[in-house]
Amino acid sequence: MGVDEKKLREYFSEAPSDISLADIDMARIPGHVSIIMDGNGRWAQARGLDRSEGHVAGVASLRETVTTSVRLGLDVLSVYAFSTENWKRPQHEVDLLMHLFATTLVNELPLFRQENVRLRFFGDLDALPQETYDVFQEGLDKTAGHTGMTFALAVNYGSRAEIARAVRSIAEDVRAGRVDPASVDEGLVSSRLYTAGLPDPDLLIRTSGELRLSNYLLWQLAYTEFYVTPTLWPDFSRWEMLRAIRAYQGRNRRFGGVAAR
Repeated sequence: MGVDEKKLREYFSEAPSDISLADIDMARIPGHVSIIMDGNGRWAQARGLDRSEGHVAGVASLRETVTTSVRLGLDVLSVYAFSTENWKRPQHEVDLLMHLFATTLVNELPLFRQENVRLRFFGDLDALPQETYDVFQEGLDKTAGHTGMTFALAVNYGSRAEIARAVRSIAEDVRAGRVDPASVDEGLVSSRLYTAGLPDPDLLIRTSGELRLSNYLLWQLAYTEFYVTPTLWPDFSRWEMLRAIRAYQGRNRRFGGVAAR
């Protein structure tokens, strides 16, 4: 994506002592950054607040992360917003999250329009409350013509269920004679996933210090670089994003090979 140099410099002015835009090679920005947003509840509890306050605070971090990603010229930003396992949380928390999804999306549509951001969702959206589903569809419709960064949200998403769904789809086509079993390859499987058409993530960021994937993009993360920060999601900022990208740029991505001597 194109980068507005003036906006970029203004946005990353007043940098902290340990990181600045000068530490980043703008020619090697990852095309797709994905984030497991974790730590809202712990952030709230550490402040003597209800867990719901952490989810509300996390919205501001998400807004800043979207803007940061646009300023840096990412092609895709994806986030793990709600897993299939999250339905097991207390009902009042689930209800709040569904309400937040709907109200946040409505409130952020002007930002998406201003920044030319195109929305995408992946997961089983049919299981969502009708109000949330309708708002998501409105967001898709209103940003469909945008040509800038893709902002993809995983909602009611579980990677194992996604892979099983893809396998069933292929099996049905094989049984019907539409697909030759010998033609089933990685590309065909990828085309049947929720993320079809999106590039695999170059960089995965997980906040709150947890060292697990939590059933997220198990197929797509095969060669993704991981960055884990102890920062809780409501405290994640543009500077945390720069630290993650700096770490990414310091690695040698070999994709299973070795560098030539």
